[in-house]
Amino acid sequence: MVDTTAVNRNRWTIGSCASALVLAVALTAGCSSPATTSPDGPPGVNVNGVGEVQGAPDTLTTQIGVQATAEDVTAAIEQANAAVTEVTDAVIAAGVAREDIQTQQVSIDPQYSGALPGGTSAISGYQATNTLQVTVRDLSKASAVLGDATSAGGNATRISGVSFKIDDDSELITDARSRAFADARDRAEQYASLAGGELGDVLSITESITGQEQPTSFRDSASFDTAVPIEPGQQTVSVSVSVKWALN
Repeated sequence: MVDTTAVNRNRWTIGSCASALVLAVALTAGCSSPATTSPDGPPGVNVNGVGEVQGAPDTLTTQIGVQATAEDVTAAIEQANAAVTEVTDAVIAAGVAREDIQTQQVSIDPQYSGALPGGTSAISGYQATNTLQVTVRDLSKASAVLGDATSAGGNATRISGVSFKIDDDSELITDARSRAFADARDRAEQYASLAGGELGDVLSITESITGQEQPTSFRDSASFDTAVPIEPGQQTVSVSVSVKWALN
């Protein structure tokens, strides 16, 4: 014989548990927030954009130096001083302003003769070096400046580090910056659309600028009898931006 009291009691217990479970779910749903904020901030889209603009360089910067070797320090210095004075005068005569000539390096180094195996090297003389940084602001004179400088310094002349730049590239940077931001915004709008949202306020902008100086190879030089050919070409100013927008 079945105990109906026990069965009814079990049914009541199961039913009560099911009701309690439904009530708990309902309470949980009622207390949940409709939107949550990420620990990293509001949802957003972060993209990179690039803008490039070309312009003609109008300034040349180079290192023009002289080297002199003599048996004693005094003679080496005097020879280097005389040579660098000749180079400076020639550069100024070629059209470079004196304020655009700056001493970059002055050094004196001992020179050693070869030693026999097991022996020690002996000082055979001294080498004096004097290097100028020269800025040519009129590129039509750059070829003559380099040629005249090397002719004046003779075999002691050394030229290195030739580079071109645009003296005032603010307008190019402004143009490149506008292009970079427009590029970033186009990308961001596409991503926002794909995500089913739209762009909000700009949250951050990071910028990087390159191409403000264009180095060119130029071997160390002996003397030149004629002007040195110069081809400045074109220079590209590039602005890269990383922009983050809020995503609504």
